Amino acid sequence: MMRFAIVVSLLVGFMVIGCAPSQEVNRVETDSQTDLSGKWNDTDARMVAQDMTSDLLSAAWLQNEQKDRPVMIVGNIRNNTTEHIQTNIFIKEIERAVVNSQQIQIVADPEQREQIRAERTDQQQHASYESASALAKELGADYMLVGNIDANVDKNLDGTKAAKFYTVNLELINVENNTKAWLGNKKIKKMIERNKVKW
Repeated sequence: MMRFAIVVSLLVGFMVIGCAPSQEVNRVETDSQTDLSGKWNDTDARMVAQDMTSDLLSAAWLQNEQKDRPVMIVGNIRNNTTEHIQTNIFIKEIERAVVNSQQIQIVADPEQREQIRAERTDQQQHASYESASALAKELGADYMLVGNIDANVDKNLDGTKAAKFYTVNLELINVENNTKAWLGNKKIKKMIERNKVKW
């Protein structure tokens, strides 16, 4: 009886394993282009960030800037699409390109500043006088970069083909006088074909 129970248990186990969906995972280069759904993805974020920061850093506003290295903060980049887009990934791509250019200084965002200020305040009590970071030495931003991501979908009647159109607008605004120093725009268009499905 015990032997029979063991055999039955093994058979059930093999059946469960056999019915489990198979999965294959392959590692690819992080800069490779992958479009699985036709939605905004990491490739789009990287391409748009590279093109727009290249334009930002070569535009006339920077050539005419009086400061050697103006200070910028990246503000809100709104996602106006119906998709879940992690704009933080896009923002970090922009910050990385700008910082690495050494032409513009970027200051920490509000959330980061709160952490840094807490650390600086803590140092006033607990760190040695020589090593404690001084208060009220922060750099004020000269410019704020803000923007939005919009999308539009045009599909045929049976839903098997669609053209997805993304547009990203960025604006660099002078913090002191609210003038717009630079306007950037980048468009992406994707043609998607699939079995009849709701878009």
